[in-house]
Amino acid sequence: MGKRENLIVGLDIGTTKICAVVGEKTKDGIEIIGVGNHPSKGLRKGVVVNIDSTVESIKRAVEEAELMAGCKINRVYCGIAGGHIRAFNSHGVIAVKNREITQADVDRVIEAAQAIVIPPDREVIHVIPQEFIVDDQEGIQEPVGMLGVRLEVKVHIVTAAVTSAQNIIKCANKAGLDVADIVLQQIASAEAVLNSDEREIGVALVDIGGGTTDIAVYHNGAIKYTTVISLGGNQVTGDISVGLRTPVSEAEKIKKQWGSAVSAMVPKDESIEIQSVGSNRPRAVSRYTLSEIIEPRMEEMLELIKREIMKSGYDSFITSGVVLTGGAAALDGITELGEQVFGLPVRRGFPANIGGLTDVVRSPAFATGVGLVQYGSKHFAATQFKRGSENTIFNKLSARMRIWIKDFF
Repeated sequence: MGKRENLIVGLDIGTTKICAVVGEKTKDGIEIIGVGNHPSKGLRKGVVVNIDSTVESIKRAVEEAELMAGCKINRVYCGIAGGHIRAFNSHGVIAVKNREITQADVDRVIEAAQAIVIPPDREVIHVIPQEFIVDDQEGIQEPVGMLGVRLEVKVHIVTAAVTSAQNIIKCANKAGLDVADIVLQQIASAEAVLNSDEREIGVALVDIGGGTTDIAVYHNGAIKYTTVISLGGNQVTGDISVGLRTPVSEAEKIKKQWGSAVSAMVPKDESIEIQSVGSNRPRAVSRYTLSEIIEPRMEEMLELIKREIMKSGYDSFITSGVVLTGGAAALDGITELGEQVFGLPVRRGFPANIGGLTDVVRSPAFATGVGLVQYGSKHFAATQFKRGSENTIFNKLSARMRIWIKDFF
């Protein structure tokens, strides 16, 4: 298998699965040429808890993607999530030196917006400009070339625990991979499933994974708010396992095949066969009973998501509604339940604007993996020279960690 310079690989390291998506840059856009999937056994709620198990799962997923794509993978864009993620908005202002705004001025004002104190055990992973202001003229997206004496910027800053980011990079490194960049998962998912109209009018993206739920709010074409809730589809699977007295692996299969988030949509006389714990003999269970277990848990999760969105203060800006993605978004009836809870239009988010193996990745479960490829496509040259190799990122995080340990002791 040979190397190709125009390949971009997204590595979605999730709580329930690790997914590698290989994309090829062409003149028409991104072509998906390989996908690898493997159960994740070393993470809990988006955070690495077992290095060796995570490394093994990454290797398996990457090998499968390499076989499908017919190429060697050595550089990836990694997703990051977990309850340790913290994000906030900041503001920076500078005086323009020569009246005409240059890229150097833009870099300086963004750097000024980052001049805030963050704890030494945390690392900035994203600084995303929301809008620029030139001499009190707001809503400017690209100020380079404009005339002015005062340049301001509003940015969204995302931070992560140094140890969590370091462990993700270490796992990829031990699997023989360099990390081009680490990307917040909901930012990656947004690349895959949101369109420009939704970002402009106002939309909430909700990525419901196995261990975490990632939320991002967009308005006026820019990201305004991000947060992570340490709840996901695994809670539903656990309820099914206990309620129906069946193994967790069986409960996950039942949820995907027969589950519904709205019990009113399920016939009361329909039955399914399930395996009991410690028994090889299947038994019949009402599918309506299954949905009665799922519905209250999903409703509780959606209520928590609604509360987080309201807490952000941007709930009145979500004019176009809510987009649900992630593995749990494939559950039957989830959009109907979402509309009841949010009181807004709700749709499932499927990866879009790609070619190649579209049928393989046409599922909310692949939103982050495909989104990482699309993010990488936009930032390919920048991350090559700005962030450098995996060792550069690892050393940067290691230095941050040493400062934290020194201050602590």
